[in-house]
Amino acid sequence: MRILILSDIHANLAALEAVLATPEAAACDQLWCLGDTVGYGPNPNECVALMQRHATVALCGNHDLAALGRTTDHDFNRYAQRAIDWTAAQLSPSTHGWLSELPSRRDDVHSLFSLCHASPRDPVWEYVTDAELAAANFPHFDQRFALVGHTHYPAIFRQDESALVAGYYPMPEYELPLGTEGAVRFIINPGSVGQPRDQDPRASFALFDDEAITLTYHRVDYDIAATQRQMRAAGLPKRLVERLEIGW
Repeated sequence: MRILILSDIHANLAALEAVLATPEAAACDQLWCLGDTVGYGPNPNECVALMQRHATVALCGNHDLAALGRTTDHDFNRYAQRAIDWTAAQLSPSTHGWLSELPSRRDDVHSLFSLCHASPRDPVWEYVTDAELAAANFPHFDQRFALVGHTHYPAIFRQDESALVAGYYPMPEYELPLGTEGAVRFIINPGSVGQPRDQDPRASFALFDDEAITLTYHRVDYDIAATQRQMRAAGLPKRLVERLEIGW
């Protein structure tokens, strides 16, 4: 089975459509979305509609929760909070209802995987940004792989039999064999579809083959200028508009 892994779409319809139009997406058997389908970008309802149609599994991220009014704003900067307020006012009943039903973590999807928006230790808020933070999270899941989003950059953290943890990023765009024998385990981040922050503005996603136990990272160009025009028309913060073209 081939699994398309997406995260942090952030209401960027042009980026999401570009990902879904790839041969990899067309060939996948399931699509897993790790959360933050909305927030920051100009098309929350359209992006949710596509996930309702295509996602086998979806999680609720911190921006999704904020747009639903289910979390406080103390962890958001003023640009993000303006976007959250705008997003909350745009949500259709269908979008609101779908997001409201989503958890932020699932351990019942596949025997190999724990799925979390942010981290196994804190599925909503914690950023797994380095090997030290990854090491603190390995005790919080039992499966071989944890899939996380939230940071907006692709990464793999590997724990070997001696519990030593190493991090790898940025990720190459070729097939990575992960079917290591023994007690080796991984925390995997596919990067962000709608707002990459690894200085590569292309939409990021990953494809996992659960028979070969391989992971492949992919990047795809999309019409950044079109998203930016929509954001400006919506009155979203200039900083959020400009960061798309530099991937930061």
